[in-house]
Amino acid sequence: MPASQLIDLLLDGMRETLYMTLWSTALAYLLGLPMGVLMVVSDKEGLRPMRWLNAALGAFINLARSVPFLILLIAVIPLTRAVVGRIVGSTATIVPLTLSAAPFIARLVESSLKEVDAGVVQAARSMGATPTQIIWKVLLAEARPSLLLGAAIAVTTILGYSAMAGFVGGGGLGDIAIRYGYYRYQRDTMLWTVALLVIVVQLFQEAGARAAKGIDRRL
Repeated sequence: MPASQLIDLLLDGMRETLYMTLWSTALAYLLGLPMGVLMVVSDKEGLRPMRWLNAALGAFINLARSVPFLILLIAVIPLTRAVVGRIVGSTATIVPLTLSAAPFIARLVESSLKEVDAGVVQAARSMGATPTQIIWKVLLAEARPSLLLGAAIAVTTILGYSAMAGFVGGGGLGDIAIRYGYYRYQRDTMLWTVALLVIVVQLFQEAGARAAKGIDRRL
């Protein structure tokens, strides 16, 4: 393959990969963040202990996380077709990516919020803060560094899932690696796609670490 054609191909694949990854991350946080907050709030030591809700939500998250992404990708084909009108391409891949990442993000959020010092929460309660105020102004505010690190982990995980979607025509760098690197034995194309994925992962990880360090008041 000519170098100019390869560059154009990789640039298109990079754009599709970032498009899938960033949109899926944003939508997954819309689902996963509330679930993570509910897990902490409904815990036995939470602001509003509700054992049945905590157990049911925890079971659902664990069940959803246990489904391999490729199996989920196939299982939600009817939903994907209903939502976006097709089952292949980068836009179609956003649906299973979001559904797969949301439970994982819920656990990341839960873990981050549980790192907040219980004394800070008790102090807010003693001053008459409502549960909603405590969630927004104490739990989420104090957990921002950990939440940012978790977001970087989530982005890189979703990026890996998007590469796997290349097996079923999901688009992006994973699709290029499969179609050209694997089926057509173009090893240079395969190596370039892997190198680009590694670089993007490192950039996201570094950005998340720097952002978390910048707002961490303990440092």
